[in-house]
Amino acid sequence: MTDDEAGADLRALQDELRGRGIRTLVAAFVDLHGLPKGKLVPLERLPEWAAGAERHTAFSMEGFGSWQETDEATALPDLSRLSRLPWEPDRAWAPADLMFEGKPFPMSSRVVLKAVLAEAEAMGFACDLGIECEVSLLRRGADGALEPPQAGGLELPCYDLGGLRAGRSWLDGVAGAIRELGWGLEAVSHESGQSQFEFNIRYADALTACDRLILFRTMIKHYAEKEGLVATTMPKPFADAAGNGAHFNLSLRRLATGENAFAGRSGEDPHGLGLGETGIHFLGGVLRHGRGLCAAFAPTVNSYKRLSSVNGTSIHGPAPTFNSYGGNARINALRVPTGGGRLENRIPDGAVNPYLAAALMLAAGLEGVRERIDPGPPNADDLGALDPAERRRRGIAPLPQTLREAVEAFSADPLVGRTLGPALRGAFVRAKSREWAEYHHAVGAWETARYGRMF
Repeated sequence: MTDDEAGADLRALQDELRGRGIRTLVAAFVDLHGLPKGKLVPLERLPEWAAGAERHTAFSMEGFGSWQETDEATALPDLSRLSRLPWEPDRAWAPADLMFEGKPFPMSSRVVLKAVLAEAEAMGFACDLGIECEVSLLRRGADGALEPPQAGGLELPCYDLGGLRAGRSWLDGVAGAIRELGWGLEAVSHESGQSQFEFNIRYADALTACDRLILFRTMIKHYAEKEGLVATTMPKPFADAAGNGAHFNLSLRRLATGENAFAGRSGEDPHGLGLGETGIHFLGGVLRHGRGLCAAFAPTVNSYKRLSSVNGTSIHGPAPTFNSYGGNARINALRVPTGGGRLENRIPDGAVNPYLAAALMLAAGLEGVRERIDPGPPNADDLGALDPAERRRRGIAPLPQTLREAVEAFSADPLVGRTLGPALRGAFVRAKSREWAEYHHAVGAWETARYGRMF
């Protein structure tokens, strides 16, 4: 395409957006935590905006501070993914890649995911991903603390229709926006916690699924604020209730035929879970690196309150506690849902940077395919009830129980450095080590209540 043709296309797009009432553009990229960043740009500057004219001081954003602090990165919007925001109909949003001196910025997690997707493509695969979106809808009490909007409720409110009625106005707003964006809303349900909901959105290619999660987390907060409430995907809002997961349901598709590469023919899976050879080896790769990648899947101090266990059993909710796999047993980190054809990673939570997590999960799985890694037999037992010696005999290790333990495993896993590169890997380790240190040195209410009286 010539420059004149490209300019004509941009002018046509500008006219189309103006006709739809768009006045402002956003090129949204994410920081290390997966939080969206960007600038508001008037529609009149669309040609410059589309060319990546908006510059950003990298060191002022979390995780980018180790980069060359005198230089700036530019945000290059992906115009093929431009969407009008249903809740701000005069604004259009496009996910963006950060660029540095005309090249992809190595600290950008979206750039990293695109590189791993290119690796999959070279092997003959595309990657499809569905992310389960769990959300807690809360209010601020008289003391300013977050709490469920309604006191009491069922002890086990999962699938409770009464809970759906209570949150209907907010739910209708979010569901309507998802439909207007054309994402393919499949179902909404009440989850296991008080005023906790799950949105099931149809799977898409991995990059699209990650882009959508970033926008989804922005969307839910807007509609909650309209109701005077707070929507959060915080991994564990309350100690005595289920946490918010963001399970990754991933499969590979053969580019040559469009077929699901994980699907197994009758009798192909020796373990009877419905996976084909490619799916089995992919699972083996993810399992090999499960502990090492846990910090990317569950990236906060609070994440390990969701994954914590007593004698190997998850506390208040079916969160995984072991680096193991199986069929329907939720204690496993990796699950093959009934019928096979996809792999569910149950570790990711609502604080996940989806680009970072998807890149690492895919890289681990592709390693498994290349090296034909055997994951061993699936687990169908209550691992928490097994003798630790028996778990060790089976080669089943618990997931990290703290962010510090997870970061140590992350640092030691060579796949992380190969996939992220030294700059992004180092930034993540430094940021998460600092987060752990800040938490570790803070004195909380539990300590004051316990030790203030005891001593």
